[in-house]
Amino acid sequence: MREIHVIGIGAGDPDQLTLQAVRALRETDVFFVLDKGEAKADLVRLRRDILRTHVPEGTYRVVEARDPERDRSAGGAAYSPAVGDWRSARADIYERLIAEELGADQRGAFLVWGDPALYDSTLGILEEVRARCTVDFAYDVIPGISSVSALVARHRTGLNRVARPVQITTGRRLAEGFPDGVDDVVVMLDARQTFRQYADQDIDIYWGAYIGTPDEILVSGPLAEAAPRIERLRAQARERKGWIMDTYLLRRRPKE
Repeated sequence: MREIHVIGIGAGDPDQLTLQAVRALRETDVFFVLDKGEAKADLVRLRRDILRTHVPEGTYRVVEARDPERDRSAGGAAYSPAVGDWRSARADIYERLIAEELGADQRGAFLVWGDPALYDSTLGILEEVRARCTVDFAYDVIPGISSVSALVARHRTGLNRVARPVQITTGRRLAEGFPDGVDDVVVMLDARQTFRQYADQDIDIYWGAYIGTPDEILVSGPLAEAAPRIERLRAQARERKGWIMDTYLLRRRPKE
């Protein structure tokens, strides 16, 4: 039976891989990589850098396929169906890659940024492929260092405070309101810089972009003071590179 590794590769630094991840890389025959176009060519190069760092040359193949476009204009009730269509289109590609590029006794791998269990679609897509019963394979999951873990490590702070919860959410959810009963909120997938709508509150922000890469940018401080700087740095970085991946922690200050 074909075997697939879903490997969490951290936030971009080749040194962030676990020993388990390195072992999985070295026993893989074929790595599947989705190309997101020239604007995000850095993401493919970073994956190849990780392979060059940890896997002997000539022991593997890399197979690239073009990532399907997602309707990012869909909002409200149309958002979930748009994501579902995109995931099914990805499933079509995964199905073809596994069936055509992976021998019956070989191991393949998908390299997932951060951790495969945190705001990533790979596991759900593989389950959709398995449910189609067109290609037989087994898979396992190797956890990775998420951008959330890397963010707080780089800022030398913790995710939560003593006896207090922490919530991980998206910019889309944060726009609906600050979560009740939570003072520490990690926000991912926020293309609209939703933190700005809370700049009048006593909140500190710990923000990072391209975490774990040579282009890493970090900003922290009172939200009202840090927000304009983050907006400026974010716009400059996006203009320079054509894409941006950022994550941030909002921390409400305790009432005196």
